[in-house]
Amino acid sequence: MAKEPGPRKTSVLPGALSRRERQILDILYQRARATAHEVREALPGSPSYSTARALLRILEEKGHVRHVEEDGRYVYLPAVSRGSAGQSALQHLVQTFFDGSAAQVMAALLDRGSVQLPPAELERLAQLVDEARKGAHQSAPPEREGDGSG
Repeated sequence: MAKEPGPRKTSVLPGALSRRERQILDILYQRARATAHEVREALPGSPSYSTARALLRILEEKGHVRHVEEDGRYVYLPAVSRGSAGQSALQHLVQTFFDGSAAQVMAALLDRGSVQLPPAELERLAQLVDEARKGAHQSAPPEREGDGSG
């Protein structure tokens, strides 16, 4: 007797999404909710209705999307807030490409000149760094004399 496969593991890692899946999530985040028909209409390249539904089902299995039934139709919504998804994507990016180092991310943004930041954004970044320093000092345990640290 063949063993039935167990439920698919849910993953909210951004790397686990195809281009089409990312496009669908973008649509759902922009609209907050949409039917499969509305998603299909908004997707570039005019995929078939069955393709749109299959992708929505896959996104649901992966834990990115959920649905509610309204008037006999499935209405799809993001399963997590855009902010939470962004945090998850950023953590994945930092771990995957920058060895977990926020400093390497900042260096990539600032040193390479790939992004021209206006003075107001640079000031905001400086404020965030200052706040992070203050927070690190507040949460650090007090140094003990003679323990070799410091």
